[in-house]
Amino acid sequence: MNYYFAPLEGITGYTYRRAHNKYFGGIDKYYIPFVAAHSSRNLKTREKEDIAPKNNEGMNAVPQVLTNNPDNFIWVAKEIADLGYKEVNFNLGCPAGTIVSKKRGSGFLAYPDELDAFFDKVFNGLKDVDIDISVKTRIGLNSADEAARIFEIYDKYPISELIVHPRTRKQMYSGKPDMAAFSQIAATSKHKLCFNGNLCTPDDIQNFADRFPEIDCIMMGRGLLSNPALAAMSKIRYSGERSTTNSCNEFTSHINRSLNADGSVNLKVLKAFHDELYNEYLETMPGDMVAVNRMKELWKYMGNLFEAPDKAMKDIRKANTPAAYVSAIRVLFSSGRLK
Repeated sequence: MNYYFAPLEGITGYTYRRAHNKYFGGIDKYYIPFVAAHSSRNLKTREKEDIAPKNNEGMNAVPQVLTNNPDNFIWVAKEIADLGYKEVNFNLGCPAGTIVSKKRGSGFLAYPDELDAFFDKVFNGLKDVDIDISVKTRIGLNSADEAARIFEIYDKYPISELIVHPRTRKQMYSGKPDMAAFSQIAATSKHKLCFNGNLCTPDDIQNFADRFPEIDCIMMGRGLLSNPALAAMSKIRYSGERSTTNSCNEFTSHINRSLNADGSVNLKVLKAFHDELYNEYLETMPGDMVAVNRMKELWKYMGNLFEAPDKAMKDIRKANTPAAYVSAIRVLFSSGRLK
């Protein structure tokens, strides 16, 4: 099984990716939160930094692009190829209202004829460029009934990989993924598929693998934010990939360091991961409270690793100075227990 880390805007920037790769690993591809391709042909400084090869060394990183304009996509894909990347991912999954209202992300799915014309121009415009085009998609805007037409369009083009989140935009992240719809897609699609949606525990991953043995790739987002060792835990539990020898293999080294002998998350490694991430944010963000607030956003997910975390999470949420935040974290790691 291949494990991909989903792009989450505002959270999984290069600082997070580097720290995660260093302390936990187990990820075959890190997808970079989208860059928006505009007619100005300029990327924001933040976007340039996030896709800069120097900020993604030692990991397999894939830039993602958000647009509904084929010329703009072609331009930015060429820029990405010039940086040395071999894959660019097209975002047809983002459900945010500000994105959808501009007919981008999952909003573009409501216009299948325009989507078809988009791909026709993009693949013709990039036919001489050495870069693969993958797609991350939902199954429709309002109804899974839209999926047949959408995936019929995908089948017309040499998409390198389809990452399928089997929810509609209307669902956002509520309810369960539509596994019946995904089964139909898996049975009929001409493309290599990757599944994305509600894979939060090793059991979730194994249940999916048992149901879809032909699918050898999964993407996780919130599950990995909640437990950054999830990919490593799954690979150990179901693939027997843990090493008890002094292997030079980087992946096994990550696993042996990040997990305890029983396969649970190592608290010291989690603390080191937190400290490096927080200190990097303090150094690179415009103000200490910006760094604190970024960490608070992460704790909305990662707090679930601890037993009875309510009081500690309340103290973290209430922290209105860096000192208060550090104090709350010190208490959490000194007295908190992992599940």
